[in-house]
Amino acid sequence: MTAQPQSTSIAPETQMGLVAVAVADLNTSLKYYTLALGFTVLEQQEKNATLGVPGTPLLFLTEETGAKPFPHDRYGYTGLYHFAILVPSRADLGRWLRHWIDLGLPFPGQGDHLVSEAFYITDPDGNGIEVYRDRPREEWPYINGQLQMAADPIDVKGVLAEAEREGKPWTGMAVGTRLGHMHLQVGDIPQAETFYHDVLGFDVIVRMPAALFISAGGYHHHIGMNIWHSRGAGPAPAGIAGLRYFTIELPSEEACAAVLARVRDAGHTYTETGNVVSLQDPWRNTIFLTIGPVAPAQVAAELTKVVVAN
Repeated sequence: MTAQPQSTSIAPETQMGLVAVAVADLNTSLKYYTLALGFTVLEQQEKNATLGVPGTPLLFLTEETGAKPFPHDRYGYTGLYHFAILVPSRADLGRWLRHWIDLGLPFPGQGDHLVSEAFYITDPDGNGIEVYRDRPREEWPYINGQLQMAADPIDVKGVLAEAEREGKPWTGMAVGTRLGHMHLQVGDIPQAETFYHDVLGFDVIVRMPAALFISAGGYHHHIGMNIWHSRGAGPAPAGIAGLRYFTIELPSEEACAAVLARVRDAGHTYTETGNVVSLQDPWRNTIFLTIGPVAPAQVAAELTKVVVAN
């Protein structure tokens, strides 16, 4: 029996934590993420590196030598559509965009979503990335209680002018930048809703025939899912770059226990070690539930167990 929505809502303070992707060559990716995105290397080993902004890990890169690019822009596999980097302000978004343009890189894709302004790029391995800023929640449009989103053109001149008015130089991604949301390619929308809404407890914000947007605490979305390039598909085979895991940060042990009760009731398996819980969605995307932020090294250690188990 499926519980009623009000009893399955995940804790409203829940947010995204860290995303891990596989790349073919670590040095190439480090150059891209530090130069083009402005991330800081927080920790590096021979085959992996943690990047983010000072004090906040956001991205874990792991080298899988010779991995082929993920087929992001054509029909292929389930997995990553994009991960979304949320900057603190419109001026921060403008500074990054000016930096990107000054590097001579192709102008990114764009979308004014009414609740946010976003630019879209792809890393050297086909991993999709969104860089965005949120509008204040009091400006988000609702019709009959339903949050409205769109894909309108951005006022690019206005975004750049916001940064120019502040007059601050580009010094890399701003402190306060975080992983705002994940967007996944899944094989089936009803099945995705069953897992991410009924089991994990995220609230449905927008439901469409080919896409689903869910969140905690009334956010526009913490996880987006679509079947635009993946209807009926399964995970990519070995040797393809792409998503390896992402973390969901819960605010307390009680919040985590409530999620795990639903996971058990639904018959899903999981492993639990300290304040890290690992499980997989129907398309074998690995998810780590954590109580607040945890060190990437701890999550990586748990990932080894998941890989061995599967």
